[in-house]
Amino acid sequence: MTDFTMNTDADGVATITWDVAAKSMNVMSTEAFGLLSDLVDQALADAAVKGIVITSAKKDFAGGMDLNVIARMRAGGAQAIFDGVMQMHKVLRKIERAGMDPKTLKGAKPIVAALPGTALGIGLELPLSCHRIIAADNPKAKIGLPEIMVGIFPGAGGTTRLSRKLGAMMAAPFLLEGKLSDPKSAKSAGLIDEVVAPEALLARAKEWVLSATDADLVKPWDAKGYKMPGGAPYSAPGFPTFVGASAMVHGKTMGVYPAAKALLAAVYEGSLVPFDVALKIEARHFTSVLMDPSSTAMIRSLFINKEALEKGANRPAAPDQSVKKLGVIGAGMMGAGIAYVSANAGIEVVLIDSTQEAADRGKAHSEGILDKGMKRGKVTAAKKDEVLGRILATTDYAALKGVDLIVEAVFEDPKVKAGVMKQIEAAVDGGTIIASNTSTLPITGLAAATSWPEDFIGIHFFSPVDKMNLVEIIRGRDTKDRAVAKALDFVRQIRKTPIVVNDARFFYANRCIIPYLNEGIRMVAEGVEPALIENAAKLVGMPLGPLQLVDETSIDLGVKIAKATKQAMGSDYPDEAVDKVLFWLADQGRLGRKSKSGFYAYDDKGDRLGLWDGLEARYPLDKAQPSLTDVQHRLLFSQVLEAVRALEEGVLTDIREGDVGAILGWGFAPWSGGPFSWLDIIGAARAVDICRSLTAQFGPRFHAPALLREMAEKGETFYGRFGGERRAA
Repeated sequence: MTDFTMNTDADGVATITWDVAAKSMNVMSTEAFGLLSDLVDQALADAAVKGIVITSAKKDFAGGMDLNVIARMRAGGAQAIFDGVMQMHKVLRKIERAGMDPKTLKGAKPIVAALPGTALGIGLELPLSCHRIIAADNPKAKIGLPEIMVGIFPGAGGTTRLSRKLGAMMAAPFLLEGKLSDPKSAKSAGLIDEVVAPEALLARAKEWVLSATDADLVKPWDAKGYKMPGGAPYSAPGFPTFVGASAMVHGKTMGVYPAAKALLAAVYEGSLVPFDVALKIEARHFTSVLMDPSSTAMIRSLFINKEALEKGANRPAAPDQSVKKLGVIGAGMMGAGIAYVSANAGIEVVLIDSTQEAADRGKAHSEGILDKGMKRGKVTAAKKDEVLGRILATTDYAALKGVDLIVEAVFEDPKVKAGVMKQIEAAVDGGTIIASNTSTLPITGLAAATSWPEDFIGIHFFSPVDKMNLVEIIRGRDTKDRAVAKALDFVRQIRKTPIVVNDARFFYANRCIIPYLNEGIRMVAEGVEPALIENAAKLVGMPLGPLQLVDETSIDLGVKIAKATKQAMGSDYPDEAVDKVLFWLADQGRLGRKSKSGFYAYDDKGDRLGLWDGLEARYPLDKAQPSLTDVQHRLLFSQVLEAVRALEEGVLTDIREGDVGAILGWGFAPWSGGPFSWLDIIGAARAVDICRSLTAQFGPRFHAPALLREMAEKGETFYGRFGGERRAA
C-alpha cells in the first residue's frame, strides 16, 4: 500500500487519502511527500477535476514527520537540510496556489483538508497550506504544532503561515509553547475553519469544494495590501508585541533553548519580507536548529527514547500482565493520586486506609481533580461518576480478594510497611504482585518482610501523581521478570513513562537529585550568594534552583532523609556541612513552603517573596564570589556524575532510561537531552578535565568515575558506546 491514494468521483472531486501502512498514525516521509506532489500535479492538470479533498483513512489525520527523515537530512549536513525543507515548501506552496494565475489571482482549484482526528506538526502544516480546514467534532483529537517541545520548531511553513494567519501575539502559544487544542478550541482560536459531525466530514468537504469561489482560494498573504494581524514589527501596534515576545522567550528559556530563539527570529525577519522570501528565512533558521546538537539530543530523548520506553523497550518476555483490579494501601497524597490515575485509566481500584474517614478523604482527592476538569470542560458528569465508581474506599483488607496488583503507599518507615505486608498476605493468595511506592528505601530490604520476594517490586511515583509522567520501577535482588512485566504493563495502562532500575539506596532519580540539592545548600554555608546559586541553575536550564526545590519538597523531609542516610552510611557519610544548614533551618521552624518559611520568605498565602535575608546573617557572604560557570559546573556535575556512577554500578542499565528519567523525573536541563546526552555534547575528555578542576577545589565528590575516564581515553561517547542497548547489570 502506498502512503497516498487518489480517487475522483462523478462530481469531479478528487479525494487524496493518506494511509501509512503498518502504522496506527500517519507520519510523513520524503517518499510520501513526493507521491503527494505527483497526485496534486495530476489533479491540477486534469480538466475533469474541479477540486481536491485531502483526508486520512485512519481515525486521526497525522502525527507529524517521520523523525528518520530528519535524521537522514541532518546526516547530509546543512545544505541537505535546507534543500529538503525547501522541497517541502515547494510542494505545500503548489497546494496553496493550486494553479492560480499570479497576476489575476484567479483560476485556482479549491483544496480542502478534512481532518478526522489528531493533526500534529506536518499534520497541521499541510492543512494550513490548503484553502480550508474542516475537522470532525472529535473531543479527543489534538490539533497543533508541538515541535518546540522536542527541541525544534515548525519548519514546513507552519511558523510563517500561522504567524501571518493569526498575528504574532495570537500565534505565540501555538508556536512557542506547543499548545494543543481540541477541534472546537482550534476553531475558536482561528487555527481551523470549521468543525462538523464526524459522519458529515467528507460530505461537507466536498460541498465546500464545489461551491468555492476565486475569492475563497486566495490566502491573505497572497492578496494585495496584506497586513499582518496585530501589526508588523516596524508598526506602532506590532513593535511592542515583538519586544514582549522576545522578553517572554528569554524569560522562559533563559537563552538555552536554540529552537525558541530561532523561531522568534524567523517570525520577526519573515514578517518584513514577501511570503516566499519568508519561507526561505524559516528554512534557514530551521536548518540552523537541526544542526545544533541540542535539538538532536532533545528529539532523541523526548521523542524517540521516550516512545521506545513507553512501548516496552526493556520489558521482559512474559504474557500480558495488564492490571484488571488494583489494590492501593494508604490513602494519603500518593496513594490517593495512584488511585485516581488508575481509575481514570479504566482500572477497578480498592483504596484502603486505617480509618474510613481517611479512605474517603483519599477518594475525595479524585473527585476534586475531576471537578476541576468539569470546570474546564474537559470532564463530563458521566465521566466523573464512571471514574469515582471504580474506586472502593474501605478499611477492609478482605476487599483485596481478586486484585492482581497491590501498591503499598504508606508512611516511609520499614516497620510500618512490614506490618502492612503481613495484612496484605493474610488477605490475598500467593502470586499477587505487591509493589511498594517508596522513594528511598531499598526494595530488597522491604521484600524481606514478605513471603513472596520474587513477586515484590518497587514502583516509585513522583508527586503530584496525576501530573508527573515518570514512574521509576525498582527491581529487588529476588524480583522475577513477571513482576517487572506487571509493573511495566500497569504504567503503560495509566499512560506514564517507565524506567526500570536495579535496587540501591535512593534508586536513580533521588540518587541524582539529592546531590544537586546538597550542592546548593553547601554553597550557602560557604558564603556564596544564594541568588547566584538559584539563578545559575535556572540559566543552565534547571526549572528550579536547588534552594527553591528544597523548600518545595520540605526541609523536614530533607532532615529525615539525611538522618536515615547517615545512620546507614556511618563514618562514610559525606554531607555534615549540608546538615548544619538544613538542621538549623528546621530548628528555626523554617520547613519550606508548607510552613511559609524556608530558604525563601513567603506571604500569608504561601507565595514566594524572595530569598530569606536571615540566611546572610547566619552565613555571611564571601567577598570573593565564584564565577557563574563555576557554580553551574558544581550544580550540573553533582547530578551527572551520580548518573554515570549509577550506570557503572548497574543500578541504571540503559542510558535511554537515564536521560528520559532525568528530564521527566526532576527536570534536568531538558535542552541537553539528559545527563548522558549532555556529556556527549561536551565530550568525555572535557568532562574529565572539569572534574579534575572541581575535585582540586571542592573535594573527591567530583572525582570522575572510572567509566568516564576510560571513555575519555578512548574518545568514546555514551550513545556511541551504549546506544539504545541495555547494559548487563
